Amino acid sequence: MTELIGPRLYSCCNCRNHVSLHDDIISKAFQGRSGRGFLFSHAMNIVTGPKEDRHLTTGLHTVADVHCGDCREVLGWKYERAYEASQKYKEGKFILEKSKIVKENW
Repeated sequence: MTELIGPRLYSCCNCRNHVSLHDDIISKAFQGRSGRGFLFSHAMNIVTGPKEDRHLTTGLHTVADVHCGDCREVLGWKYERAYEASQKYKEGKFILEKSKIVKENW
């Protein structure tokens, strides 16, 4: 019998800093800058850049780039504000790009 040690995590592709839990994934159907992005309810060991308005696929949003807290690799962004009512569920959530994170403890 194989036993997992700890929760399934996602880590920075560059330095392996733990940045999110698998259980915090809301959706895998998002578009990042360089391919698929995952929407997470929480992220950890990250720092956010300045807020800015961006026109994304689903309209205008205020976002802040999300960087690894250790190596400062850009991993995605945080939705600070959605201007359209149908997009409000994204506020406070994180997009981490699939190409920028790796699985740990799987």
